[in-house]
Amino acid sequence: MTDKILANQKKFFQSRETRAFTNRCQALENLKRMIVEKEELFLNALQSDLGKPPLEAYSSELGILVNEIDYTKRHLRNWMKPRRVRTPLFLKPGGSSIVPEPLGSVLILGPWNYPVQLILAPLIGAIAAGNTAVLKPSENSPQSAKALTEALTNYFDPEFIAVCNGDSQVSVELVQQPFDHIFFTGNPVIGRKVMKAASRNLVPVTLELGGKSPCIIWNDADIDVTCRRVLWGKFLNAGQTCVAPDYVLVHTQIRARFLERCKETLREFYGPSPRESKDYSRIINVDHFDRLVNLMNQGEILYGGENDRSELYIQPTLMHEVPLVSPLMSDEIFGPILPVIPVENLAEVLSFLQQRPKPLTIYLFTNNSTVEQAILEQVSSGSVCINDTIGQIMGSYLPFGGVGQSGMGRYRGKASFDCFSNYKSVLKRSLTFDFRPKYPPYSISLGAMRIIMKMFF
Repeated sequence: MTDKILANQKKFFQSRETRAFTNRCQALENLKRMIVEKEELFLNALQSDLGKPPLEAYSSELGILVNEIDYTKRHLRNWMKPRRVRTPLFLKPGGSSIVPEPLGSVLILGPWNYPVQLILAPLIGAIAAGNTAVLKPSENSPQSAKALTEALTNYFDPEFIAVCNGDSQVSVELVQQPFDHIFFTGNPVIGRKVMKAASRNLVPVTLELGGKSPCIIWNDADIDVTCRRVLWGKFLNAGQTCVAPDYVLVHTQIRARFLERCKETLREFYGPSPRESKDYSRIINVDHFDRLVNLMNQGEILYGGENDRSELYIQPTLMHEVPLVSPLMSDEIFGPILPVIPVENLAEVLSFLQQRPKPLTIYLFTNNSTVEQAILEQVSSGSVCINDTIGQIMGSYLPFGGVGQSGMGRYRGKASFDCFSNYKSVLKRSLTFDFRPKYPPYSISLGAMRIIMKMFF
């Protein structure tokens, strides 16, 4: 079945219907209209799957998509233009250019934590670049998958935008097909399997993975503002965010004040009983819930810890005295548990981070330029966000992606267009002049060729 879907898409792509600027803009406008007109459908699905509050669901999923589409439409004509580049004198008369062209038919595999945003955001880039696309929503967020299928089927023909639903076996079948590009958002374990399967057909991949994103809080940070921003970023979507702060490295001089203010801030956010808060999400499923509850046994709970399996509820939880070799500090948490680790100095922080896999992002709270430059220059990561959390992915101007085990490739804004485009190099020469000495039998000396190469290339 999946091979027939791809065959139909490739046939449609060859018709060149997806390539014209006006057609790309119309498709983007259709996608925006779908998001706006089906807003209630998506909000209800996100509430059902993850318990997402409407405001949070709109701001972190639908609103981002609408803004991204508007940004893409404003800049698309310019992105599509061939770019002239310098031509060596030896090749004159002639001209050189770089021409963006669509890749063809692409596969987008979506995750369950932001099931609407993280499957439609790459689709914006795929459409803008002139491709057809097959989407595979996560089976772990079934209501969102159902809503996406219903909406996309009503607004797009399947030979242009198709949706494939089902369990992991459907994903296995899809990644074995000869797509022109595969875009995957998920964890590194599945990412390796996607890359291995894609390699059989030499299909290029973009892998948006996760990892343990550290949050460093230095001794000069404003405690009140820092606590609000860290805890909002951590407990958004009940911690089920790939760029959520995974753990905190806090300077020992402010550790006590930081922890005390964190407790106060959490009570301000969610009240004395977060279970009753309308602004706090739930865990996606029982398996994920059980894994998270087990993680809470690997240290001392400072705040929170309350949980209810029947409601898939886990209270925002702060932990300390966590063994650095425990799974809590080696595996991505992806839930509402925040380990807090004290640090004495910058050298300790740098050593700690350099010995671990490269994170998707690093958060740093400080006004100390020395600390800031040390983190920027000495620790590799997909992105860095200073004195805020999550903000680095909210706009369309900064490319988003990981490095090493946290992923490969970039998207958002212009980077999304680049992700789904082939930049074709084009050289056009005149037939009115031909440099005969370059042909056999060679009539110039090696010394003369060195001079020619230096002067004319």
